Amino acid sequence: MESLEYILFICIAVPLLMMIPLLKGRSRQLLGFTLIGILICLFTSELNSLLLPLFDNDIVYMTTVVTPVIEELSKMIPILLFALLFDNKLDTLFVLGLALGIGFGFFENTLVLVQNISNVSITWALIRGFATALMHGICTLSVGLGISFVRKKRKLFYPGLFALLTYTSVYHGIFNMLQVRYQYVGLILPIITYIPLVILQVVIAKKAKNNEPDNTPEPPIFE
Repeated sequence: MESLEYILFICIAVPLLMMIPLLKGRSRQLLGFTLIGILICLFTSELNSLLLPLFDNDIVYMTTVVTPVIEELSKMIPILLFALLFDNKLDTLFVLGLALGIGFGFFENTLVLVQNISNVSITWALIRGFATALMHGICTLSVGLGISFVRKKRKLFYPGLFALLTYTSVYHGIFNMLQVRYQYVGLILPIITYIPLVILQVVIAKKAKNNEPDNTPEPPIFE
């Protein structure tokens, strides 16, 4: 039997990819970064499988130390390239980072589901949906926020990128560690982190709207 991961990837990614030519502007970017997140999840899944024997098949060590660094670095690269080559605005990197992380978490949940189909439940689905996928989204949107700042600060650029990678890897590792014994605490962590970030996004959107130039034509002096 061929690899189930690649079959799932094709079934999910190809229909979404076919939608991209029909979309414009921000919608196209959001779907594109969601697809990138799905692709990165497939890549890191294969890479983690190759590295696991090097760490004596210690899954706990892998998921709390090695995997967070690999996944967060892989998710950071597309956001960084987009900021360097196209647009480093705060509101843009915020939503694109979230889209990438949610795409990653969505495909990771799908892989875990098919690999453990006999051991899943509604509770499992709620935890994976509200916690794991959200955790990936929080990490990548945080990277987007950070890059929008350090991109404009030459002296802080490289230390800032390292700090972002460290922060997201530690956050990711703590979340994975909580899943071992304190699963419900792990469920709460992304939610309480997500709420202030949503409020921040609302503030960012309002500021961006207030800063837009008024293109309304002035009424004629004489009619």
